[in-house]
Amino acid sequence: MAQGTRDDFESELKPLWLRAQAGDEAAYRDSLLRIAARLRPYFRRRLQRLPQEIEDLVQEVLLAIHLNRGTHLPALPVTAWVLAIARHKLVDLYRRRGRREDHDEPLDGVEGEALVAVEDAGETQRDLGTLLEQLPVAQRTAIVLTKVEGLSVLEAAQRTGASESAIKVQVHRGLKRLSALVRTGH
Repeated sequence: MAQGTRDDFESELKPLWLRAQAGDEAAYRDSLLRIAARLRPYFRRRLQRLPQEIEDLVQEVLLAIHLNRGTHLPALPVTAWVLAIARHKLVDLYRRRGRREDHDEPLDGVEGEALVAVEDAGETQRDLGTLLEQLPVAQRTAIVLTKVEGLSVLEAAQRTGASESAIKVQVHRGLKRLSALVRTGH
């Protein structure tokens, strides 16, 4: 999508979205219809091998927008917020499906052989486990749930009973501590 087209879409969507956020139901419906119309080609380009998933993914994004509409900050572009949600849903789909069909494609011009790990996976798991054991329980739990198991912050918060912001803080602090442990050779 050309920059001008993106800017035009944002300039059309933003006033509608702000009216929708203020309670205008017609503006809300129109906003969602416009967003859905933009999401379909976005997902179509990325899901050429999974065209049957496009409409479900559009609906998942629209539902996430609806459920999280209070998180949009009026000073930020609506399109950037929507795109972030769309990317998260796309990643969720890849996780669910395993994204096996793209595993053999080179990454940014690097040949596949250069990406092969020489280390034993069991050894890596032991190293990760050793590092994680050195973290406080709250940090370890937050990292395992969000980074290892792939849960969203909301899902991790629901599972632990902590707030979403607490989970974010624990992940941030834990990753910072893990980084320091790796640098010092734990």
